Amino acid sequence: MAKVKPSALLFLIFFSITGGNLIMANEQKTWCVAKPSSDQATLLSNINYACSQVDCRIMQRGCPCSYPDNLINRASIAMNLYYQSRGRNHWNCDFRASGLVVVTDPSYGNCIYA
Repeated sequence: MAKVKPSALLFLIFFSITGGNLIMANEQKTWCVAKPSSDQATLLSNINYACSQVDCRIMQRGCPCSYPDNLINRASIAMNLYYQSRGRNHWNCDFRASGLVVVTDPSYGNCIYA
């Protein structure tokens, strides 16, 4: 019977406990927001695409992220919802070069970016 190193055994247990997701100990949380230089047509397209893929109800009137009601804010929320749901890969924040990955939490008031 082959011997298994304790570190390899711990890795396998951790990998199994996390459901097969490899989590880096020093992984930094990131978010996706719309670039301020994005034009309105691009922002609207990003909202439409992202919200066709993820639940964007958090932006509905009366919900925590419904204000301020402007395209850059709404696009940033939708783009981040998509980015987070797809595993926070940099390519999931590209949106035809109109997305920006940030390390500063863009949450405000009761609008919490996941």
